[in-house]
Amino acid sequence: MSLNSPPAAPPTTDRGARDIAQPIGAGVITALVGFTSTFAVVLSGLTAVGASTAQAASGLLALCLAQAIGMIVLSYRYRMPIVVAWSTPGSALLAGTGLVAGGWAAAVGAFVIVGVLIVCTGLSRRLAGLVTAIPVEIAQAMLAGVLVPLCLAPVRAVQTSPAVVVPVILVWLIMSRIAARWAVIAAFGAAAVGVGVGIVAGHKHLDTAAMIPTVELTLPQWSWQAMISIAIPLYFVTMASQNIPGMAVLRSFGYKAPWRAALTVTGIGTIAGAAAGGHAINLAAISTALAAAPTAHPNPDRRWIAACTAGVSYLLLGLGSAALVALIAAAPAGTLETVAGLALLPTLAAVLAGALASEQHREAGVVTFLVAASGIGFFGVGSAFWAVVAGLVVRQALGGRGAS
Repeated sequence: MSLNSPPAAPPTTDRGARDIAQPIGAGVITALVGFTSTFAVVLSGLTAVGASTAQAASGLLALCLAQAIGMIVLSYRYRMPIVVAWSTPGSALLAGTGLVAGGWAAAVGAFVIVGVLIVCTGLSRRLAGLVTAIPVEIAQAMLAGVLVPLCLAPVRAVQTSPAVVVPVILVWLIMSRIAARWAVIAAFGAAAVGVGVGIVAGHKHLDTAAMIPTVELTLPQWSWQAMISIAIPLYFVTMASQNIPGMAVLRSFGYKAPWRAALTVTGIGTIAGAAAGGHAINLAAISTALAAAPTAHPNPDRRWIAACTAGVSYLLLGLGSAALVALIAAAPAGTLETVAGLALLPTLAAVLAGALASEQHREAGVVTFLVAASGIGFFGVGSAFWAVVAGLVVRQALGGRGAS
């Protein structure tokens, strides 16, 4: 090295700054994309099963806090980008289920049971094996059927509130072409602008007092209808559509995620947040890809910082949950449902493709889809449960056909 060579410390410092800035930036993006693209689905699900505006806002806050703590604890403890999210498919399931016997309190009781089942799954290989034994196409067909009414909401909303809904759809369509990741965020921004214009014009009153984040606790109640209509399908969808794929995504990036610890933490988080209105938290699949990919950091051992940062970001985003709910309450009819429906379109496309992928069991998938989409329940039990039952029966009856 020459005597006139510059000192090595400044470049090292610069590299250190870049080293920490890259995963922090990835973590912030992970949280923003996860929150803004699906919070409307969460609110739709909670209100559908009986939550008031304040209880829905409390539920969104509880979910943000629970998943933030879970992310920070798991990613820091295991030095892996373990991202925790609310159950978006579960929210869609709630929106399709609607009110059950016992109302909101019974739904909260079902949320508690879901948390208990998730913890038990982490501790019991037999229960985990039972979940994974249910055919994938049946699970996806059931979810597709539940999603159909939600994805039809933007079409219906065009008739009821065209002045706000049409610009939202156009913005979503344009952004889907040029920057698909931000399409739903842009659509929500367009909706917020439309609501703001309506408020300024004097058509709506914005309740500023309701914008302060609060926790609304509900004493859980137990009803067998809620257990079958909400708890069992919600647990099943959360495991099959979120936890298991989340593990698979981590494995695809070279991480061996701690199955027992992850399910224990998310299960306990679900139990803790239930009384405040949180329905379920779980391992994320899509959001995990944002934090675990090389774009988060070239060194896999440094990507856990992205997950930790996402957790901290969710703590901050949770503080704005009440303001979001207050803004939506002032929106024209169908605005929330439009944003939620647009957000779920990619999910609907994916699960429909999976449900019909197996030619041998395609009829079972179609039957499951139709029963779930019908929304018809029996004996106080929602269509999601009966869809799975019908699909399994048809699959078993036609299982040998076409196998030769």
